[in-house]
Amino acid sequence: MFNKLLFATTASPACDNAAKVAFDLEMKWEAKLFILHVLGVPGRGFNLQVTDVRTGEREEPSQDYADWVKEELNNTYGKLLEDSNAEIVTAIGDPYREILRLARKENVDMIIMGAHSREEDVGATKHRSIAGSTMRKVAKAARCAVVIVNRPCTTCWKLFSNIVVGTDFSKASESAFLWAYKLAREVGAKLHIFHAIDITAGGLTLPDGQTTIEQRIKEARKRIEQHMVPKMKGYDNYSIEVWEGIPYVEILKFARDRQGDLIVMAHHTRDVAPEEAELGSTVEQVVLRSSCPVASVNHPDKVADLM
Repeated sequence: MFNKLLFATTASPACDNAAKVAFDLEMKWEAKLFILHVLGVPGRGFNLQVTDVRTGEREEPSQDYADWVKEELNNTYGKLLEDSNAEIVTAIGDPYREILRLARKENVDMIIMGAHSREEDVGATKHRSIAGSTMRKVAKAARCAVVIVNRPCTTCWKLFSNIVVGTDFSKASESAFLWAYKLAREVGAKLHIFHAIDITAGGLTLPDGQTTIEQRIKEARKRIEQHMVPKMKGYDNYSIEVWEGIPYVEILKFARDRQGDLIVMAHHTRDVAPEEAELGSTVEQVVLRSSCPVASVNHPDKVADLM
């Protein structure tokens, strides 16, 4: 399923958790792994220097500088690089543009990255409220799934057994569901299909709203059984759950309850063109709080054979 992987890194500690997942994936799938580091953002006009994405310092983008950065990457990921099919690639430019450029050029099947690119991005307030701008831009435009790793992954992909996919029945979430199903089928994992009834909408927090909630739970389960289960073509290693609450809170609770190794969600929920959609608030909050990796699926390209 995964022949080519792209790990985008600044070689800072903020990327260490994503690195572990990237190399685990490369090993499990015997895939080609591209390790991309963007040297820096070019200055304007006739300024030939770049701003290093790690340090913020001005640097001359010479061959010596590029070689030094590659040596630093080799030192940072030395043990992981042993016996791996990995290639270190450097580029100059806006990080998100270079990530997307290499992903298109090599037709990668998955991009792996952290939720933040620098340690200072993971401050208390920012860590709880907003994901890094590079991650948001990559997730918006990537034509493959983007796996975002924000915390240490205990089981990861070596002991892969439980995939949680959140659905809201939008067109975008159908692509996420099909991608999750395809992955679960490939690795023999159990697929947990989850939907949350949002109690913050439609007056459902009022006492009389409980009857409506229970009715919507029944309807959601029936919709999953009638419209999603048949798409799995006889695959029976799955479960269906519908809970009520705040969607991002409930999917996080559900993933912990099921000991999820991966949460799969649509990049957005509105029925708009993928290129125009912003990262949905629910998936962003899940990314920032999840104890396991989160896969954001924006385009249906990689699941076309299942549509």
